[in-house]
Amino acid sequence: MFIETETTPNPSSLKFLPGRTVMSTGTREFPSPEAAEASPLAQAIFDTGEVVNVFYGWDFVTVTAAPGSDWSALKPQVISILLDHFVSEAPLFAGGSADGINVPAEEEMAVEDSPEDAETVAAIQELLETRVRPAVAGDGGDIAYRGFKDGVVYLTLQGACSGCPSSTATLKHGIEGLLKHYVPEVVEVRAA
Repeated sequence: MFIETETTPNPSSLKFLPGRTVMSTGTREFPSPEAAEASPLAQAIFDTGEVVNVFYGWDFVTVTAAPGSDWSALKPQVISILLDHFVSEAPLFAGGSADGINVPAEEEMAVEDSPEDAETVAAIQELLETRVRPAVAGDGGDIAYRGFKDGVVYLTLQGACSGCPSSTATLKHGIEGLLKHYVPEVVEVRAA
């Protein structure tokens, strides 16, 4: 088995591609060692002592190093942990599945969508799913919709994108420009 790595726009994060499915549906972020208790793989990566975030995408794992960590020393450790996990075909979550695990609920909506905005919200979510999510996943992260009110779309960046120095530019110039172009009701995009 060979695990490829890719840099991300966030210099603290690396994207690891094991050449197989990591999460068959959805994504999962572990922002702390305590959150990683649900996944032996994430826990092992946190056990290096130099990691502040682990993110599972469809076919990748993004790892964010703690400030001051040296990727030249950390990268081989993470690759070794990933190789051991995938070669042994160990379960991704404790107990063999995510069933019965107390996984933190998806973050709350920043604002509640109004029923009058249903068509606009559907258009926004379609663009996020088809245009934005694939691009953000390419950079080792994900995006979560958090609401629409008074022309403002609320979004949360996850994985490598959550702490990326260019995340504000991604939201304001990239995503906001795209949404404003296709959905005239959008006047601004804000981080939630």
